[in-house]
Amino acid sequence: MIEIKVPAIGESINEVTLLKWTKKEGAYVERDEVIAELESEKATFEVNAEKAGTLMQLAAEGDTILIGDVMAKIDETAVKPETPVEEAAAPVAAPAASKAASTSQAPVMAISNDIKATPVASAIIADKKVDPNNIQASGVGGKIMKQDVLEALNHPGKKAFAGVDLYSRNTRQEKMSSLRKTISRRLVESKNTTAMLTTFNEVDMGRIMEIRKQFKDKFKESHGVNLGFMSFFAKACSIALGEWPSVNAYIDGDQILYHDYADISIAVSTPRGLTVPVIRNVESLSMAEIEKEVIVLAGKARDSKLTAEDLQGGTFTITNGGVFGSLMSTPIINIPQSAILGMHKIQDRPMAVNGQVQIRPMMYLALSYDHRIIDGRESVSFLVRVKELLEQPELLLMGKDPVKTLLEL
Repeated sequence: MIEIKVPAIGESINEVTLLKWTKKEGAYVERDEVIAELESEKATFEVNAEKAGTLMQLAAEGDTILIGDVMAKIDETAVKPETPVEEAAAPVAAPAASKAASTSQAPVMAISNDIKATPVASAIIADKKVDPNNIQASGVGGKIMKQDVLEALNHPGKKAFAGVDLYSRNTRQEKMSSLRKTISRRLVESKNTTAMLTTFNEVDMGRIMEIRKQFKDKFKESHGVNLGFMSFFAKACSIALGEWPSVNAYIDGDQILYHDYADISIAVSTPRGLTVPVIRNVESLSMAEIEKEVIVLAGKARDSKLTAEDLQGGTFTITNGGVFGSLMSTPIINIPQSAILGMHKIQDRPMAVNGQVQIRPMMYLALSYDHRIIDGRESVSFLVRVKELLEQPELLLMGKDPVKTLLEL
């Protein structure tokens, strides 16, 4: 019998949360096959079977387990079944029955394939023109039943929370995950240990949008990735960080630690919470290389594949609340960093341009910074420089106006 223990994943991490088993109790697993997902305070990671055999004595999902504790056992003497347990246990419908069902239960009307409903419920939805999204489904697998449609008709404009009845006073209690506890602790620590202040500006995104429209197809053809906004912002910030080094610095005791490179953390929202993977040496990357890094990190965050190394370091952070519709916010500093840039929703607004009112695609920018290390002049100048680089993307090539460079001005 082989014991599967929680592996050590970092010097400061003493416990993890068992998110889920990817194999069930009694299942036969091959050597090195992924059997579970664990979550530490920094990232999620997978556990592999050390030997082939039958999986036994599983710890409960959601439990907090100490590093080195036994989370399962594998009976390596077990004989591999000819048919996997999961496949043998899965019911298989007879072809004839499936064909009969498809002919006898043909839908009365056409509703979206994403909406599951009984034939009677579908007929009432079509006849009464009820929005399926306003119906609380009670059937197995989220299927809409006849009574569900009648309830929606009897209570127009009213929609209960998922899984509960109208006028419910139900409350639920769930244990905080390790990641959520870490996010909570770090945000409070940031607010309590920094002299945080936020300065605002706005940027005309028209020129960048024109460039993306003009070159998006050629860019995708040449580099295999889409030309997004993040590469422009990351590149602009890397240039501005080089010009205003205190924005790119840490306080370390009674010392200030400056960084002669730009490792930019990109805030990514996942179902399990906010993570901030790092794009390293942004100042040395091309636009395409930045876009490729964004795709890789976003994919790893979505699939819970981020490693501790992906999240460590970072000298500055960019967060984009605009993807959720935020028009303005004050982002919280990602300690031990000293500043964070908040992007927001692009919105058409009337602007005075050369004495004329024009409708321009505008975005509010917010820079939260630690006033202990960054003065007002530096923070405002940094944000103005970012604005300048975004409104004149040609400057991103060398950081200077080509004509002024030619004239040595």
